[in-house]
Amino acid sequence: MHKDKYVFAQLVSFLDRNHFNYLVRKYGGNKYVKVFSRWNQLDRFVSGRILVGKVSQA
Repeated sequence: MHKDKYVFAQLVSFLDRNHFNYLVRKYGGNKYVKVFSRWNQLDRFVSGRILVGKVSQA
């Protein structure tokens, strides 16, 4: 059974969510967002890059 964190969870743990939210507020990143926040967008971008990297290495 898998006991360690997944690779994605390890990468996201390096990000400071408070600082990220500060930058989003400072630059108005969520100004026109209704549902999909900037944190969710970053989350999907990083996971997509992991998947593309694994496919291209195969």
